[in-house]
Amino acid sequence: MSSPVLPYIMRVLTSQGLRDLRRRRAEKRRLRSRQPHRATVYLRINDPYSYVLLQVLESLAERFSLEYDFRTVLNLQPDMYPAPAMWERNAFQDGGYLAALYGLEFPAARPATTPRRDAQLTAQLLHWELQPGYLGNALALFRAYWQDDSAQLPGLLDARVTGNVECYQHHLRANENLLKSSGHYLSGMLRYGGEWYWGLDRLEHLERRLNELGLARGGARVEFDKGYRDFCRLGGADQVPEARRDTPIVNYFSIRSPYSYLGLVRARQLAAHYHIPLVVKPVLPMVMRRMQVPRTKGSYIFGDVKREAQKYGIDFGFTADPLGKGVERCYALYDFARAAGKGHEFLERYPRGVWAEGIRSDTDAGLKQLVERVGLDWQQARGLLGSDAWRLWAQENLAELYSIGLWGVPSFSYGELRVFGQDRLDCIERAIVSGSGERAAG
Repeated sequence: MSSPVLPYIMRVLTSQGLRDLRRRRAEKRRLRSRQPHRATVYLRINDPYSYVLLQVLESLAERFSLEYDFRTVLNLQPDMYPAPAMWERNAFQDGGYLAALYGLEFPAARPATTPRRDAQLTAQLLHWELQPGYLGNALALFRAYWQDDSAQLPGLLDARVTGNVECYQHHLRANENLLKSSGHYLSGMLRYGGEWYWGLDRLEHLERRLNELGLARGGARVEFDKGYRDFCRLGGADQVPEARRDTPIVNYFSIRSPYSYLGLVRARQLAAHYHIPLVVKPVLPMVMRRMQVPRTKGSYIFGDVKREAQKYGIDFGFTADPLGKGVERCYALYDFARAAGKGHEFLERYPRGVWAEGIRSDTDAGLKQLVERVGLDWQQARGLLGSDAWRLWAQENLAELYSIGLWGVPSFSYGELRVFGQDRLDCIERAIVSGSGERAAG
């Protein structure tokens, strides 16, 4: 049974007050050590997110007098990537979308490369870390790599470096160990004042923080919020082509994923705004599928979800993790709620209860509250809790998710478009307005 104390602990750990206290302490440490405002940046040569991020770092530094400590990495932490091939395919597609959204360079096809070549280019980046000019050198090298410019690339490399890759392995491991020990696992990351900012998708949070510190030159502004600034504002239901009005948004969802909670709230808003159907397909969380989710990953997620939830005006932080019995009881009642025409409402209010109101769904008292708040009969619901028929459709939904080339939740599809993460609902909206199921940007 879940702990009655845990929601209160989580509310403190995710509170804005504690976040602000940590930020003040970080700023005091910086001032005491007489250090400039500096962000540590982790880049990987074969990572699309690193490439698009690198293209905006110079302008970001100019706007905020920000300096960088660059750390080149190469080897992914295997326990952090349950489906690495799917991750890489999606990252390339997603990187292209972000590049188009912000007017950056990006190739139409992934460049031809080999592990040996990636290791050589990584060695060159590592060599540049310890001398001035890393940003300009790295941008030229990344551009030549991603644009598959075989004529430009040799002129950027020092054969004394690329011919002795083994001499840089300790340096590489030091960077990768620092990334891990600091609490993360992705490349394309910035760390500033104790907080992580993932690529273009989280730069707006860093912009706001730097604005609050009074560092903005030429007036405080936020530039990297295109992913949500026009959410549900790009058009209206009358702009959806008649032939597409029955095309649903399909949401692959887990009750245990706080990102799924945000994604479902926003997907319902999107479907209602454009008067199109929404289909929700729940799956079991990774841990209940006997997969590993390292503690580091969970620690980052909670902090990130909190700031994303605040951005969207969604409550989050007073949490009673539904893992195990709470998940099973939710899914056991989903068909009951759906038959009563309350399936979406049940799946939205249930995670709101466990992630924002501290309701312990593994207890009868907590579950009764969640059931009755959507107008369902508790006595009827209680009699259905022993059924495990839901396991069939949960596994079917999972197999379907894999079949469309995705692996995690929340994921969404609209026509032929498939996207991973609640961040990409703007991509779905642009496809709705454009009348296609393909990725659209602008």
